[in-house]
Amino acid sequence: MCEPIKNRYEFVILFDVENGNPNGDPDAGNMPRIDPETGLGLVTDVCLKRKIRNYVETVKEDTEGYRIYIKEKVPLNRSDNEAYAALNVTEKTIKDKKKSDENLDIKIRDWMCSKFYDIRTFGAVMTTFVKANLNCGQVRGPVQLSFAQSVEPIVPQEVTITRVAITTEADAESKNNTMGRKYIIPYGLYRCEGYVSANLARKTTGFSEEDLELLWEAILNMFEHDHAAARGKMAVRELIVFKHDSELGCAPAWKLFDTVHVTRTQTDTDTPARSYADYTVTVDEAALPSGVTCQRMG
Repeated sequence: MCEPIKNRYEFVILFDVENGNPNGDPDAGNMPRIDPETGLGLVTDVCLKRKIRNYVETVKEDTEGYRIYIKEKVPLNRSDNEAYAALNVTEKTIKDKKKSDENLDIKIRDWMCSKFYDIRTFGAVMTTFVKANLNCGQVRGPVQLSFAQSVEPIVPQEVTITRVAITTEADAESKNNTMGRKYIIPYGLYRCEGYVSANLARKTTGFSEEDLELLWEAILNMFEHDHAAARGKMAVRELIVFKHDSELGCAPAWKLFDTVHVTRTQTDTDTPARSYADYTVTVDEAALPSGVTCQRMG
């Protein structure tokens, strides 16, 4: 495996949606997630991680060391079993193996990290065989994301649609079409903040420089192979990366995030924003602490 990263990072993702639903809330009829107190839109970290996983799976196609652990219609147990098979461990022999090898749990964890990119990156709970004492442990990943939040309040719109697809023969006799609805946001710019821990990469998962470069690539392109009518037009507009010159970092993350300012370009802020050009993004690099550098991608 490659050497783990040696520098701590923080990053800010700016992405937007036009005439789409970036992350529906199943508890609210799939309406776009929203903070009821502020009216700001929300996109969960789980949603964004899913898109990063999907991109890596698309470009790597299960290349050795870049498989995805959490994927659709693939039981976690199937992947966990691979680790036990590789280390010649079974349900019947696990207890005796642990007595003779006190590092067995670490070996199982390291095998999973070496094979699955998303475990190396985000971590995973792999205790799917607790009753049988067959589990691959829990891994805290070095890369963590916050919920994304819109820069300004959003106004979800309910759009009524008609469909001509008839489900049953009885429906075909009684009606020609049916009514439906979908939720959209005319426009919204979202901001997500993230963290990369070199300390956890070294101690736990082995997250490497190659993995980091793939992460940046996946973030910048996470919507490019994920287009759907329901999500409208979504795009990552900019990725702002702060790099520390040490493993543990040189400044609190919040100080770095506070240097990123997103403001309206036009003076008339009563007019709703309808494009990324309606905003100006600046980074106060003069305020960055010593030992921290900034790179803007997008």
